[in-house]
Amino acid sequence: MSRIGKLPVSLPDKVSFEVLPGNVVKVKGPLGELSQKVDPDITITVEGNEVKFTRPTDQPRHRSMHGLYRALVHNMVVGVSTGFEKKQELVGVGYRVDVKGQLLTFALGYSHDIQLLLPAEIKAEAAAVKKGENPVLILRSADKQLLGQVAAKIRSLRKPEPYKGKGIKFVGEQLRRKAGKTAAAK
Repeated sequence: MSRIGKLPVSLPDKVSFEVLPGNVVKVKGPLGELSQKVDPDITITVEGNEVKFTRPTDQPRHRSMHGLYRALVHNMVVGVSTGFEKKQELVGVGYRVDVKGQLLTFALGYSHDIQLLLPAEIKAEAAAVKKGENPVLILRSADKQLLGQVAAKIRSLRKPEPYKGKGIKFVGEQLRRKAGKTAAAK
């Protein structure tokens, strides 16, 4: 039995859960509404405030889908009840971000500013910058997959380089640093 797949997903009070025809799961909560199509082989049962997933056989395909769909539905439930958050830090002299609604404007050391339009499901906020601190961009959403995809896109605008660590990195991320050149001794 899958260690992840056999765990039940508990539903908080404010979250409604329903299984639509075609094995489509719909989760609605205070932070939004998400839906996910689940493979027809996986059986979904709702018992009280818990959702359980079962698989028909122990084939490798069924075993892998068992844990996958349980994890996806769990992320949906957490997303619509509490939400997800990613923080990114802009490390570099003159690096900054301006947030105006869904439009982000980055100054990342290029000859031009970079503008990025966020999807409607994602809310962005630029943390106030004190002197000597790096700007921090905070992204929030109910959809974990979309949030991670947008955060990766933002990071790809200026990846952290290994010598000085300049670029866009996640808060708390450990970068692999390299030593610079050393003078040759003669």
